[in-house]
Amino acid sequence: MSHSTAHESAASRINTSIPHPARVYDYLLGGKDNFAADREAAEQLLKASPGTREGVQAHRAFLRRAVGYLAAEAGITQFLDIGTGIPTQGNTHEVAQEANPRARVAYVDNDPIVLVHGRALLRGSVAGATTVIEADLREPETILSHPEVREVIDFTRPVGVILAGVLHFLPDDEEPHALVERFKEAVPSGSHLLLSHITLDFAPKVNREEFTKPYDNSTAPMVPRTLAEVLPFFDGWRVIDPGLVEVVRWRPDDGFEYIPGGHAWAYGGVAIKP
Repeated sequence: MSHSTAHESAASRINTSIPHPARVYDYLLGGKDNFAADREAAEQLLKASPGTREGVQAHRAFLRRAVGYLAAEAGITQFLDIGTGIPTQGNTHEVAQEANPRARVAYVDNDPIVLVHGRALLRGSVAGATTVIEADLREPETILSHPEVREVIDFTRPVGVILAGVLHFLPDDEEPHALVERFKEAVPSGSHLLLSHITLDFAPKVNREEFTKPYDNSTAPMVPRTLAEVLPFFDGWRVIDPGLVEVVRWRPDDGFEYIPGGHAWAYGGVAIKP
């Protein structure tokens, strides 16, 4: 199938009447690739939790810093970014290839609109090798065996596995920890796991039901988790300094000013496979 045909096929499957986390996130970041249902869910979230927009920006800034660390300091040259969302400023391949022009990135998301915009964005990229596929985190074998992923990622060499802002859309009955273990098993020693996850640990006065309600009718419910629930995603791997912390406290730099009144109610961390 040609890329243009794939675009048409993907576009025809976009359901504009149900909010999708990737498009809600896009709206909160100031993007334009969203629909009325996504905007309505985002506005409900902002009403229940003022400061969310600044928090989303802080979350994105954490991803940029962590990818920059992996590419520039940890020596990671290939990345598997699962649940990537709609392309915006400072995408994984842009950050990684700025540090190492030969960095290779495979993007994965289950929203057809991500495929459409991702392919358009990558068409002009000549540095490194980058691809985007439509697949679901819940089907690790499909992702790990996908021909386009295999073309970009060499699973005999260390891989940076990125699960940023996606695991909190998997309820416990879908066994998110077991899914993460499958990806951890598929990569060799020296690989890294970059992870971020929504939590209410930093917001004791917030009503969980009110906070998650905007996602009740979306393609995926939101499940905030505690530190004790998030840390096991790293089981068996060594968490690097400063540990699993609120994203704004993970190796902050001068490039992002955290806005007072905002809130980054998310844990972030990076671990290495022994």
